[in-house]
Amino acid sequence: MIAYFCTSKRKEMNFEFDQYLGFLAFLGILTMGFWLMIFLLTFMIPYWLTGSIIENVKEWKKKREEKKQAV
Repeated sequence: MIAYFCTSKRKEMNFEFDQYLGFLAFLGILTMGFWLMIFLLTFMIPYWLTGSIIENVKEWKKKREEKKQAV
């Protein structure tokens, strides 16, 4: 049994240059997508939510003041 494993021919993975470039392009796109998601989740979405909440609070205050002035 041991002799079989020792004498078996191993298949070597021979990549051609275009396959190597394709693999590097895939890794680059995957990495850019990962960092884009991190950026969106940690900065852009909280920034957008905070801005919209502040704008809504300003509108509510303005409407409340208008109601007080009307009375």
